Amino acid sequence: MESFRRQGLVRPREGRILAGVCAGLARRFGIGPWMARILFVLLLMIIPGSQIIVYPVLWILMPSE
Repeated sequence: MESFRRQGLVRPREGRILAGVCAGLARRFGIGPWMARILFVLLLMIIPGSQIIVYPVLWILMPSE
């Protein structure tokens, strides 16, 4: 988990909707949180069922701010 923190992948305390995963990814890649959420949903539509695995895993692995 410390490697996530070094790379700037943390779940921010502000701007969260559920767990802050998309907000953290947006901050890391320099895009808006809503753009990250839309891209995340589009990706999940392309790969059905992945949301059951991807989001909870990122929620566990990404440390909170």
